[in-house]
Amino acid sequence: MSIATAVDSYLRHVAVERGLAANTVAAYRRDLGLYSAWLAADSAQSPPRPISDLRAVTRQHISAFVQHLGLRAESPLTAASIARILSTVRGFHRFLLDEGLVEADAAHDTKPPKLALRLPKAISIEQVTALLAATDGDDVQRLRDKALLELLYATGARVSEVVNLNVDDVLMEVFDSVRLTGKGDKQRIVPVGSFARTAVSDYLVRARPMLSARGRSTPALFLGLRGQRVSRQNAWLIIRAAAERAGLTVPVSPHTLRHSFATHLLAGGADVRVVQELLGHSSVATTQIYTLVTADTLRDMYTLSHPRAR
Repeated sequence: MSIATAVDSYLRHVAVERGLAANTVAAYRRDLGLYSAWLAADSAQSPPRPISDLRAVTRQHISAFVQHLGLRAESPLTAASIARILSTVRGFHRFLLDEGLVEADAAHDTKPPKLALRLPKAISIEQVTALLAATDGDDVQRLRDKALLELLYATGARVSEVVNLNVDDVLMEVFDSVRLTGKGDKQRIVPVGSFARTAVSDYLVRARPMLSARGRSTPALFLGLRGQRVSRQNAWLIIRAAAERAGLTVPVSPHTLRHSFATHLLAGGADVRVVQELLGHSSVATTQIYTLVTADTLRDMYTLSHPRAR
C-alpha cells in the first residue's frame, strides 16, 4: 500500500469510525501531507530517504522529522505546532499497526518538544463589563453584537460553537440554556445567565427577523447584515470593535471571553470539574491551568495587601 493510500485510509477511519469533526480531519490531512512530503524527499543524511514503504520507517525517521519541523529554513514551527503534528503522526502509525500494515509502531516512543507554560489571558470583571456595555444600542447591529458577546461570556463557549448555533439550539423558555456542539461533534447543555438571556431574547424579537429578511432562509442564530450566518472572522471583528469603543488597552479576542469565563468562575469558588463540563474539556487537566491563573491573582492581591508580604 502506498503512503498516500494509507493516509487516505486513516483519514476515512478518523472521519467515519471515530466521528471527528471536519476541521479536525482537515488538520490531520495537512499534518500528514507534511509528513508524507518529508518521507518522499531525497536525503543522503542518516536515516536515508526517500521512503515509499511505510514498513521501512524507523524511530530515527520520526525523530529526524520532528527535528526538521523545528529547524526548517522556510518557517520553523513552534513547540506547540510540532507537538500537534507529532500527535497526528503517532495516531497514524498506531492505525497502521492495528490494521496489520506494519510490524511495529515506529512513532510510539517519540516524545514531543517540551511546551512552555502559557497561562490563558483573561481580563478583569470590570473590563468585561466595559466591553459588554460598548455593545449597548437599539439598532439591529448593536442588538446582535450584544447578544453575541453576552452569550460568549455567559457560556464560555468557543467562538466556533457560538457562530454555529442555530435558533433551535436556544433552550431559554424551558431550560434557560443553550445546546453547544464542541470538538468531535460532542454536544453539551450550558446554562445561561439573566443578562445573556435578555440580550438573546431582545435580538431574536427585535433584530434577527430584520436581518433574516435580507438573505436566504437559514436556521443560524447569529446573522450578518446581509442575512448570512456570522463567521468566526466576523465575530472577531465585532469583539475588536467593541474593545476599541470600550477603551480597553489589552488585546481582546473571542477566546479572551472564554478564558475570562473560566477564571472568574474559579475565582468565585466554582469546582474545577464543573468548569470542565461547562467548557467541554475532555480532560480536567486542560481546565486546571485556569487554577494557576487564579492562584497568580490571589498571590498578587496578597503581595499588594499584606503589610509583611514585601
